[in-house]
Amino acid sequence: MISMQGTVLDGANNFFTIECSDGIIRFCSIKGKILKSDTQYYNPLAPGDIVEIEADKLDSSKGQIISLVPRRNAFVRWNVKGRCPQLLASNLDYLILVTTPDEPPFRPRFIDRELAQAECENLTPVIVCNKYDLADGDTDFMARMKIWEDLGYKILYVSAKTGDGMQELAALLAGHLSAFIGQSGVGKSSLVNSLDSNATLRTGSLCRKYDRGSHTTTKGSLNRLILDKALTGKTDVTASIIDTPGIRRFVLHNVAAEDLALYFREFRPIVGSCTFGMSCTHTNEPGCRILEAVNAGVITEERYDSWMRIRNEIKTGSWED
Repeated sequence: MISMQGTVLDGANNFFTIECSDGIIRFCSIKGKILKSDTQYYNPLAPGDIVEIEADKLDSSKGQIISLVPRRNAFVRWNVKGRCPQLLASNLDYLILVTTPDEPPFRPRFIDRELAQAECENLTPVIVCNKYDLADGDTDFMARMKIWEDLGYKILYVSAKTGDGMQELAALLAGHLSAFIGQSGVGKSSLVNSLDSNATLRTGSLCRKYDRGSHTTTKGSLNRLILDKALTGKTDVTASIIDTPGIRRFVLHNVAAEDLALYFREFRPIVGSCTFGMSCTHTNEPGCRILEAVNAGVITEERYDSWMRIRNEIKTGSWED
């Protein structure tokens, strides 16, 4: 057997497509069927993972995965059906949180959950508003986007349909590995296809009955793109994008209710400074610095309400779709 490293492109049922260091893409199984890990994940590997493999001597298109190279980072959610954490993407430079002003409807608390998980995992999130042409003067939507922008989160307004903002998105992604995360129907695959005209990811229409997107991407996949010259001015600019399946319910992983404030960027600097210290619930205690910050407008009522609702979801185990 010849040993080498490779990058996971996609996988299912413990069989994975690996882009190997010798330039060959191999279809690999896990040697011994179980990959040693500190955490029992719903899926043992995710797109972006680096693995050690043994190439098959008789068939150059096959191999076996023998070990996982320690991850630089990973984006994870709690899989309710499987009752365990699910890896969505690994070793990222950027986490691209795709949302829309409409079609499907804007869900700010969905984004707040994703941001909290990103903060927990020390990832760099970027909020990308696709279908920005549908905003059409929606002041409530723009006000909510400004809250995140004022907190220091980078926001890009784009449209895969009209091409608006796509040059700025291409400039951000160039030379990096990023994952597109979002609910079904926000247009993640459409964005990938717009970045590279040779990409052919399947896209779907919105399910009108429920104003939700259909699951056209059924498993995460790492795509090597050559960004269109019209977006970059050059012919050889590349980007690596992990396109993930649409998520209808994002449930936080490894975030306790009492720790959630640590992952809200504007809460974190004053956590622990309340009269009751780390025991403060930030709901009705005298001398609560977070409540004082809300009353002073330093923390917006929208974000405080979102924190309260997500905190209650963690405590009760009842999550909204």
